[in-house]
Amino acid sequence: MRPDLDIVASLVGEGQRVLDLGCGDGALLENLIDDRGCRGLGVERELDDFHACVSRGVPVTQGDLEKELPLFEAGDFDVAVLSLTLQAVRRPDHVLTEMKRVAARLVVSLPNFAHWRLRAFLALRGRMPVTDALPYQWYDTPNIHLCTIVDFENLTRELGLEIDRRILIDATGRKTGGFARRAPNLLAERAVYSLTA
Repeated sequence: MRPDLDIVASLVGEGQRVLDLGCGDGALLENLIDDRGCRGLGVERELDDFHACVSRGVPVTQGDLEKELPLFEAGDFDVAVLSLTLQAVRRPDHVLTEMKRVAARLVVSLPNFAHWRLRAFLALRGRMPVTDALPYQWYDTPNIHLCTIVDFENLTRELGLEIDRRILIDATGRKTGGFARRAPNLLAERAVYSLTA
């Protein structure tokens, strides 16, 4: 499991009803079910990842999370998870609003497109950055909404979401501290949030 998913799992807790949106190969949901006693459901668009979930024995539906979310009832889940996926959806504001409707708590992780390395790459090379954390070229990236930590936190306020916890992480997915806490928009490569309505 990716190191950042350990952080996400710790914010979900134990024994929760979990909706994992854009669940990828199901590694996080498998961990939550097997090691933390959670009940859960994943939603995954990519067919290969859907099949990987099925192979793991993870409950999953195949489809676009923006179309699947409205099908759930209010309060169906305790926690809705969106890990490194917000930047790839068409309407991040609607996705967060729907997540808030179906779950009391949200756990969201995202890349920070204002990190100094990305800024420097663009300024010095005049090209869109390609890094380990963002390995795509501008023309084949699934990332359609590039946001920063400041952008995301402003959106959460607009949507009436409370930030219970913010964990800053580096490109390897591990917690970062020190200077990053002083200037997270500049120094944190990613962030993980626990949110409530």
